[in-house]
This record gives sequence, C-alpha cells and structure tokens, in this order.
Amino acid sequence: MRDISYRVALGGIVSALCLVTMFLAGVIPVLYLLLPGIAGILLMIIAVEVNTGWAFLTYLAVSLLSVFVTFDKEAALVFIMFFGHYPILRFYIEKIPLKLIKLLIKLAVFNVCIIAYFYVTVYIFGLDEMLEEFDEIGKYGAYIMLGISNLVFLVYDIDLVFMYNLYRKRLMPKFRKKR
Repeated sequence: MRDISYRVALGGIVSALCLVTMFLAGVIPVLYLLLPGIAGILLMIIAVEVNTGWAFLTYLAVSLLSVFVTFDKEAALVFIMFFGHYPILRFYIEKIPLKLIKLLIKLAVFNVCIIAYFYVTVYIFGLDEMLEEFDEIGKYGAYIMLGISNLVFLVYDIDLVFMYNLYRKRLMPKFRKKR
C-alpha cells in the first residue's frame, strides 16, 4: 500500500488536480483565493495516505509548476506562500497538546505568511495597487484588513478540520475498498 509506485501515482494525481485548480484561478479571477485553498486541501490527501514528507515534495512540484501554468501569478504566489504548505504544516501543529499554544502558533504562521506575501507582492513584484487600496480604507486600513484576514483564516482552519474528517471517515474507506 505504501510502495513507491503508489506514492508516485497518488502524487501525480493530486498534483494534476492541484494544477487544474490553479489553472482555473487564472481563468476565473474572482476565485484567486478560493482555488489555491482548495489545492492546499488536496495536498492533505498525500499527507494522510503517505506522509507529510511526500506531501511537501508534492507541494514543491505543484508550486513550481503553478508558476508556469497559472495565468494569475498572484494566485500562484498565495499558494506558494500559504495555502500550499499550511495544510501539511498543520499536521505538526496539531500534535501540540495545549489548545491556546496551538492557536497562537497557527495565527503566527498565518500572519508571517500573509505579511511576507504582502511585501513580496508590493516590493518585489511592484504591485503598488495594494498600498493604494489600504489608503482608501484609511489610516488603519492595513491593520483592519489583517484582522479580517485572521478571522477568515480561522474559518479556513475549521474548514481544514472538516475536510480532513470528511476524507478520513467517508472518502478514505471507499478508496481503500477499490485497491
């Protein structure tokens, strides 16, 4: 069940599904945040079925290929900087016994990733439109947006738990029967 051909086949299938969702992020620009999140959820299958190391290798492959496949480079960047690795990293964070520490680490990881994403987008890729949008909101626009994005992140984290449980309880037994 855990032989190398199974790992490669599963990694290829999940990579293809992730790349399709990333491609669709360029075709349907309104979903440039939702579709990378779905691609990240798909990577959880590798972490559950094989291991987190193999999931990180799949994440690296999808990240590299999504830069070339995706028309919307901002969607590829948000996948690379957060949505791709967080669902895998979450497996390690969940091993921490204290709920408060676990939550603080999750929020710290999210905030570091989002702030890094902001700086890469604005200062490396030169998309100054983000700065102008924050000016329209007011003096504290960036802080307000960061607070709102933290709330959205908590909803995403709950969604990851839901999707993980859905896969483990409903989908995984059906796939195991067919093998």
